[in-house]
Amino acid sequence: MLELLTNPQAWIAFATLTALELVLGIDNIIFISILVDKLPAARREFARRIGLLMAMFMRIGLLLVLAWIVGLVAPLFTVAGQEISGRDLILILGGLFLIWKSTTEIHQSMEGEHGDDKASAVKATFASVILQIMIVDLVFSLDSIITAVGMVDDVRVMIGAVIASVLLMMLFAGAIGRFVSNHPTIKMLALSFLVVVGVVLVAEGFDHHVPKGYVYFAMAFSVVVEMLNIRMRKKPAKPVELRPPHMPGS
Repeated sequence: MLELLTNPQAWIAFATLTALELVLGIDNIIFISILVDKLPAARREFARRIGLLMAMFMRIGLLLVLAWIVGLVAPLFTVAGQEISGRDLILILGGLFLIWKSTTEIHQSMEGEHGDDKASAVKATFASVILQIMIVDLVFSLDSIITAVGMVDDVRVMIGAVIASVLLMMLFAGAIGRFVSNHPTIKMLALSFLVVVGVVLVAEGFDHHVPKGYVYFAMAFSVVVEMLNIRMRKKPAKPVELRPPHMPGS
């Protein structure tokens, strides 16, 4: 253990993997924030922490059964000439769930209050929110652990990076959740982003790799533009001043 703590390569791997886990955890934080927003205000923070803790324990548990994860890449069956493994099946089902859930949330946000009375009257229970968080945690954890295994060889470094990243996510998740909840346009962007992430997961399940850097860049660009719009809307509007026409020769 002492050799690990004094090894600079281990610390570099730890910092790199922690940063990567934070980036990969953005979509998880957004999804958890949107789900807990359906709970009473007094229980949201507790549910958010429970969701992130479950994500941490699920990732650590998957790290401890790396042999099982490696076995998930073995083909289970073939669909239209495409071999589907256990990992592919989890990614496809998780992606479809994310698309369905995000689309449902967009529909309820846009039409729930004025549309179907039943849709607006439904309140999510604590247990149902936690169950949905667990489902998505499994998908995101699998994706995160596969990335970690490809970068670091020492399981202890992986576990340390997972714990550190989740603690940092807990530190900022509340502020992110409140910001998303208080700004409907940001919430719509977040839900749209989750739909795209779901499509990417389904594509990866069928062995069509889509670089997530493009997805994250597009989302970051959209958020920056919307932040500028929010800032502009807070400023008092000034009347447009018309200049006198310029006369030739004057």
